[in-house]
Parts: sequence; structure tokens; C-alpha cells
Amino acid sequence: MRPVRNIAVELIKSRRAHSSVAAVRLRGEMCKELKTKVLRLLPQSCSGPSVHQEGFTDGAEVLSCTVKALKEGHVVAVPTDTIYGLACLTQNSEAVKKIYDIKGRNGNKPLAICVGEIQDIYKFCKVKVKEALLADLLPGPVTLVFERSEVLNTDLNPFTSLVGVRIPDHGFMRRLCQMCAEPLALTSANISSHTSTVEVHEFQELWPKLAVVVDDGPIGDHSRLGSTVVDLSVLGKYRIIRPGCALSSTVDVLEHKYRLSEDSGKNDLV
Repeated sequence: MRPVRNIAVELIKSRRAHSSVAAVRLRGEMCKELKTKVLRLLPQSCSGPSVHQEGFTDGAEVLSCTVKALKEGHVVAVPTDTIYGLACLTQNSEAVKKIYDIKGRNGNKPLAICVGEIQDIYKFCKVKVKEALLADLLPGPVTLVFERSEVLNTDLNPFTSLVGVRIPDHGFMRRLCQMCAEPLALTSANISSHTSTVEVHEFQELWPKLAVVVDDGPIGDHSRLGSTVVDLSVLGKYRIIRPGCALSSTVDVLEHKYRLSEDSGKNDLV
């Protein structure tokens, strides 16, 4: 008969082994569930290329990973020049539906599109203002609303003939649009009606539903107002849909430089 002490030691070893196996199994299950890639952008250096830092990912690698996720039909979280956003490919109807589901967003609320260059706007919108006006406001914290063109996905905002378009003043976002070679559908990275976010941890509850979260640290001026949204679909007129963070400078350009007058009529994006 074995001594009681030996039996006790074997029991303890057995329990430790069981606990270890359970822990490994649990970690494996967690890894299967947590498919989201959180990628932290390297800070941009004014004096030259970014230098590798622990915990950060090279911009080219982040772009490549994000483009791949978008082309596979996923939704990603991205930084802009104002707040963090959720994005997917505009022309992918299933991905557009995912954004609404993730946010719990009312299906009658429109999504804006995001492009990399001013010339891209003409492919997806019917522009009635001078190109110089676009160049004065974009890239920047402004969403310009125009009549949509026929090439834009009909499942995007099917309830309106208008669409808002953005070119954020953010190098990563502009390059992302260029690499995708089509516009991104873009909305704020938060649950619908909740506060806009300026750091990625503020929308952490959404991470499990996203393929990639691009972390560029704290962004914007922390006003959380988002872009100024202005309707330019009526010739010679403008209408402010959302004041946003750049209202006074935008109105100054529209009225004083281009002599547009404010339109008080109702707009079908409101």
C-alpha cells in the first residue's frame, strides 16, 4: 500500500495537469473567437521614414492587411481626421448590410462614401460646383453631398438620390481608398446614437465583429463633432445638414469665395 503522502502528491500533480490542459483548451477557444486584428500604426516622422517601435506595425503592412480584409467583404475600423470610423467596400452589398447590423443603425440613415482623390468624386457623384471649390474644402473634415451617379451601388442608401462624399485629411485613409480602387462606405465607429469615438478602446465592444482595427492613437481635436456635412446638390446653393467641426470655415469658403447662397429647403438626407 502506498503512503498517504505519495497519494496526495500524485493527486496534486493530476489536478495541476488537468488545470494546465483546461487553460490551453480555453486559450485555444479564445483564439478561435478573437479573429480581430488590432494593428497600431507607426507614428509618422517629420524627418524621414518611420522607425520601428515595439508594439507598432509598419504602415505598408497595415494597409495590406486592411485592404485584404475589405476585399474579402469584411468591415474594418479606421482612423480619420475627425473621429474613428467603420468602413467597408461601397460596392459590396453584403458588407454594407454588415455595417448597419454592427452599429444597430436605422436602415433609413445614409452612409457616406470615402475616396482618395478629388477626381474620384466625379465617378460616383454628379458635381455642380467648380473643381476649385472641392480643392478648397478637401481633403478635410467636410462631407459634401451631391446627386449620386448610376455606377454607385444601388443597395447603398436606396432611399435617396443623394450621397455624401469624404476625403479625410489623413494619409492612411487616402492611401487605403487608392489601394482598394473603389470608394469605402464610411460611418462613425460606435453603436448607433452613442458618442463618437476618438480612441480605439472606446468602441472595444465592437471589435469582435470587425476583421481589422487600425489604431492611430487619439485623433481629432476631441470635440467628437465629426465632419461638417453640406449639401451642394442644388446649383448655386448650399445647405448645412450637420454643423460638425468645420462649420465657420466651410461657410466662409462657400459664401465669400464662391458666392453660394444658403438654401433653407428640406433635403432628403435629413
